[in-house]
Amino acid sequence: MKVAIVEDETLASAYLRSLLEEQSILEIHQIIQLSSIKEAVFYFADNKVDLIFMDIHLGDGKSLDIFEQVSIQCPVIFVTAYDNYAIKAFKQFTIDYILKPYEESELHKALQKFKTISQQFQIEPVLNHLIQVDNALDSIPKQRFLVNHGYKLKSIEEQEIAYFSASGKHLFLYTLDGNHYIYQDTIKDVIKKLNADTFFRINRKYIVNYKAIREIVKHNSQKIEILLSPTPSDTSPILVSKNLIHEIKTWLNR
Repeated sequence: MKVAIVEDETLASAYLRSLLEEQSILEIHQIIQLSSIKEAVFYFADNKVDLIFMDIHLGDGKSLDIFEQVSIQCPVIFVTAYDNYAIKAFKQFTIDYILKPYEESELHKALQKFKTISQQFQIEPVLNHLIQVDNALDSIPKQRFLVNHGYKLKSIEEQEIAYFSASGKHLFLYTLDGNHYIYQDTIKDVIKKLNADTFFRINRKYIVNYKAIREIVKHNSQKIEILLSPTPSDTSPILVSKNLIHEIKTWLNR
């Protein structure tokens, strides 16, 4: 059989591929690796596979957008870093749903499930239910954030995060214990996934956890500076956008 992996994180994709090559539940002859919606749409327009492993969130958008642009009829196993609540919801309507970082035992269960029900699988009802669940999950804050840590994957709990800092094309996740990692997202999108009671976007470069605010310096009525702990690599003053001063005061006074 032919399997496709739609995943934008290189290490995650390579690790999943290695697990698939080592397992003995299914006889897989070819594994195709795709890293974006654009690549997936281009490939599936002219090619078919027997099974797809697909991350919900890709670098260029949600993978559900792929189904709007090209017809896919084979079963899909979704993989991502959503919490257990989301896993239970998706498992009701899909072949299976695997949480990152991948556990070999979970992968084997998903493959066995595919082997059992693939003959009766129909994609349309799955997609309709999946879209409904995904829309509902958009309002649920993420609990874990997957990052690359050397040659490994590491899952960071929401309560461990001090702040996010945008620098050039990269978004950095800083933890309260002083570590920092590149996080594959944009500051514009990541704020939507965070708990608004805990995190606040103070300007175009920073989203902060109130626990990471070491000091607030009021220079005048139109200028407020935030001092963070741990100290960011960028030593430039962190100023609150003028139009957000009232909002951040309200947020801090909850």
